[in-house]
Amino acid sequence: MAMSCKDGKIGLDNGKYVRYTPEQVEALERLYHECPKPTSIRRQQLIRECPILSNIEPKQIKVWFQNRRCREKQRKEALRLQAVNRKLTALNKLLMEENDRLQKQVSQLVYENGYFRQNPQNTTLATKDTSCESAVTSGQQSLTAQHPPRDASPAGLLSIAEETLAEFLSKATGTAVEWVQMPGMKPGPDSIGIVAISHGCIGVAARACGLVGLEPTRVVEILKDRPSWFRDCRAVDVLNVLPTANGGTIELLYMQLYAPTTLAPARDFWLLRYTSVLEDGSLVVCERSLKNTQNGPSMPPVQHFVRAEMLPSGYLIRPCEGGGSIIHIVDHMDLEPWSVPEVLRPLYESSTVMAQKTTMTALRQLRQISQEVSQSNVNGWGRRPAALRALSQRLSRGFNEALNGFTDEGWSMIGNDGVDDVMVLVNTSPDKLMGLNLSFANGFPSVSNAVLCAKASMLLQNVPPAILLRFLREHRSEWADNNMDAYSAAAIKVGPCSLPGSRVGNYGGQVILPLAHTIEHEELLEVIKLDGIAHSSEDMIMARELFLLQLCGGMDENSFGTCAELIFAPIDASFADDAPLLPSGFRIIPLDPGKEASSPNRTLTLHLR
Repeated sequence: MAMSCKDGKIGLDNGKYVRYTPEQVEALERLYHECPKPTSIRRQQLIRECPILSNIEPKQIKVWFQNRRCREKQRKEALRLQAVNRKLTALNKLLMEENDRLQKQVSQLVYENGYFRQNPQNTTLATKDTSCESAVTSGQQSLTAQHPPRDASPAGLLSIAEETLAEFLSKATGTAVEWVQMPGMKPGPDSIGIVAISHGCIGVAARACGLVGLEPTRVVEILKDRPSWFRDCRAVDVLNVLPTANGGTIELLYMQLYAPTTLAPARDFWLLRYTSVLEDGSLVVCERSLKNTQNGPSMPPVQHFVRAEMLPSGYLIRPCEGGGSIIHIVDHMDLEPWSVPEVLRPLYESSTVMAQKTTMTALRQLRQISQEVSQSNVNGWGRRPAALRALSQRLSRGFNEALNGFTDEGWSMIGNDGVDDVMVLVNTSPDKLMGLNLSFANGFPSVSNAVLCAKASMLLQNVPPAILLRFLREHRSEWADNNMDAYSAAAIKVGPCSLPGSRVGNYGGQVILPLAHTIEHEELLEVIKLDGIAHSSEDMIMARELFLLQLCGGMDENSFGTCAELIFAPIDASFADDAPLLPSGFRIIPLDPGKEASSPNRTLTLHLR
């Protein structure tokens, strides 16, 4: 049936569709955005409320809304397919580049193999020549160390920057180090991309390549703000900025990283960062450590930190046709593993851990922000992306600060159990006490109006991190200390060390209220509601609920080389964005079993109050 407009009225004709006036279409579009799927009662109400629609039958209104929803669905599907096509085109380009590189490498190896087969007698001579060349090179390096060719002038720093750029590009797109495909990572339009780890190089290195829906300048802005996405980064101070003649910048940075456990000191870096534009329009941000052998400006050692080295690393960002960016990431560091106990050295010597903690974290942050930009109404993080990311960042940062116990944050040790398994620290700084009304007694009169922290690490055998994390998350009543007051009910039992509160509070079951999650569900932000239990009439008056803000990550058993975390802090019903947080929690770190296949699976667990 069809209808047409004549003399201001809707009538029947022999056509196959209804003709609406522009005013009627505008009214229907406005109503569609308010309610895209109205009920029959609502449709009749719309006709009564809009006189301009009074001559249209409810059935025709229903058909119009059906067609409008169908057009909207087709439009969204077309946009999705266009986005997938752009991703596939970009990833195809990446794979073609990788294929060309591998073909060149194979051709070179075939040539060398044929040469050595035809000239076996030259192999020994070549080896001897190489030894001599190494000796000469070694001597030249020794002379260079005695007479460094560079200085701290802008020209000297530019020389270091250009060398860093060349070395970084050779790692990002060439064969400067031996790269190995990371298990479980496959390229695809909806995956992170190609993640590789290195073998046979100094330190540990990881490389990734992926596509993100952000413009190159925005990608550079995000990645240079390392503390915003790398939660192990305590601070980055830009001490000097020098513009270069080619439109780039040279920055001198001092960076500090948190230690992941109580058994290791934190790391710091003295860096040169070079930002430039290549001839093809690609943006490059590359970094390296400055050392005395380069005669650059020096940075004296800092107490409680071990000076680590960053070898040429960085980001290569290429603009992608149709929007977005192709990004190459290389992270290459020497984390000085000699400075930690032998059991912890896998954390500082594993390129897989490097890929998971740093390289993949950067890509996931970019993908998260890209998703928020493209879909403002996405569930989870998209509802309040900036505020929710800030909350998770504050939880992680507070946990790391207490775990590391830096003196410049106000922490000082007041006791341990004699073998350093459990350490108790106190913080009386105004920043930590702002808005808090805490009081501790029963043996600790000197720490009233202070924040106490008890922390410990332990080594568990044959405990998969994901399973342990799920147990801690779902069975809080089996490990949480009930002998605490309401504010401290979330405290962790730390063996023989116990800090009784001013009043006994008992909490029964818990209710997990999902708040947000990242697009790949590797991290959850939740509110935990603990129900108070009353055992007497007096307790009935005091019984109350307790709420915890909780960050949970690492529950996926298939994750490779990642640590699992359960971090939480008490909050109240009127929780504000600037309210103080006192995070507690667990960090569960898988340790490599070592070279022996029979060696048991070890998991390093630490918990904190």
